[in-house]
Amino acid sequence: MISDVELNKRFDYHAPDITREAKHHGMREFYKGLAEYIVDSTPESREQSLALTHLEESMFWANASIARS
Repeated sequence: MISDVELNKRFDYHAPDITREAKHHGMREFYKGLAEYIVDSTPESREQSLALTHLEESMFWANASIARS
């Protein structure tokens, strides 16, 4: 059974403090650079689209990790 603490961690709003805000910004910049590299280095295709979709998903989870810490 999932505890109330775990549910709160997953579903409550986590306001960023200055340190987390900087980490979020750095994470977005890193992922944006990687996305640009993928677009510049691969042909427009289903595979490129999937790579970008999964990159976006990965960025979401990385930022969720920062927010929930």
